[in-house]
Amino acid sequence: MPDPKQTPMAQVLREAGYKLTQPRLAVLQVLEENAAGLNPETIYALGRTLCPSLGLVTVYRTLDLLNELGLARRVHSEHHCHSYASAGSDHHYLICESCHRVIEFPCHGLEALLESVRMQTGYVISAHLLELSGLCPDCQEHPAESA
Repeated sequence: MPDPKQTPMAQVLREAGYKLTQPRLAVLQVLEENAAGLNPETIYALGRTLCPSLGLVTVYRTLDLLNELGLARRVHSEHHCHSYASAGSDHHYLICESCHRVIEFPCHGLEALLESVRMQTGYVISAHLLELSGLCPDCQEHPAESA
């Protein structure tokens, strides 16, 4: 992992005028190291291994800030209120209905749909979020273990 203060997420925070505190950097590092969506409690637990002084309130505040800046996305699921995932250039997520794992996936070909929506509605679309629900390969293979 590169220096946490030099990552793209840290750079955006710095340029937006926010301090790069150790607890905040721990949250960034957890998100950057995990492609899957994580709930705040998991981010807190993993972040405390990097920064023992990290508090749960700091995790929630940092996640709200990252969501506001477009650096993380809140991903909804039926089981958990929400999880957070680092926001890549595309915001497309698969959510397992059984184990509740969230993964980001590349999705090409939406440009035509977005253009059609723009033409039909007159909206200027600045961002989009696509969430698909189903069963991950592990839960399909072992349905009793993941329920």
